[in-house]
Amino acid sequence: MLRNSFILLDGIARQRELSLWTSGILTWDDFIDKPQIRGISEVRKTRMDEYLAVARDRLAVHDSEYFASRLASRDQWRCLEEFGGSVAYLDIETTGISPRSPITLVGIYDGKRMHTLTRGRDLNGPSLNAILSSVDMIVTFNGASFDLPMIESQFPGSIPERPHVDLKHPLRRLGHIGGLKSIERELEIERDRRVEYMTGEDAVYLWRLWEKHGNRNALDLLVEYNSEDCRNLVSLAKYAYKKLRAASFERATLK
Repeated sequence: MLRNSFILLDGIARQRELSLWTSGILTWDDFIDKPQIRGISEVRKTRMDEYLAVARDRLAVHDSEYFASRLASRDQWRCLEEFGGSVAYLDIETTGISPRSPITLVGIYDGKRMHTLTRGRDLNGPSLNAILSSVDMIVTFNGASFDLPMIESQFPGSIPERPHVDLKHPLRRLGHIGGLKSIERELEIERDRRVEYMTGEDAVYLWRLWEKHGNRNALDLLVEYNSEDCRNLVSLAKYAYKKLRAASFERATLK
């Protein structure tokens, strides 16, 4: 989908992008190879060709940071196909919702390995930055409003410039309104029975059992709860990407 994206170009909004798709100009190569495009002057076309050639080169070397700064937040889901093999699916646990509430756990699933950073152990800025710098994208649910601002507040500078997909918003555009767990149930995405009906309040309680009483079982259950949040973002991201991509090209067909 990224190679089909012309909203990277100055002056190309979604409606103009739809018009390009409808006219048969579907990819960056199609655009560059076209000698003339109606409504775009020769000088402007040359400038756009050069811009797309750079984008093509940056994509070839997997420079996701380049696209993080050139796509609006609502459009960064378009990077999921090209950079989907290197993603940090991230979720945090805290003692509350205040910006000052301490982060207790940060879970990061990279598609193969689950990383769990724990307060008082290995949760710190360098550890976070090391993991997040090793991937091309970050995927969260409500992370733009909560998880990432909380991390940046408590561990400044630990989040590198990467495309970030907060799945709450694309899923809402697809008609799925509600929290992570309710959307999972709606889409029949299963969780381990031990944590299936746990809530954020339960997570705070489990942390207190661990912090105050050293209850190892409580910490293990909290880690499992957080891990399920992270792993299930994989299925949600695949679902959202497939549906949004189909809807984008359907609008172009119907135009």
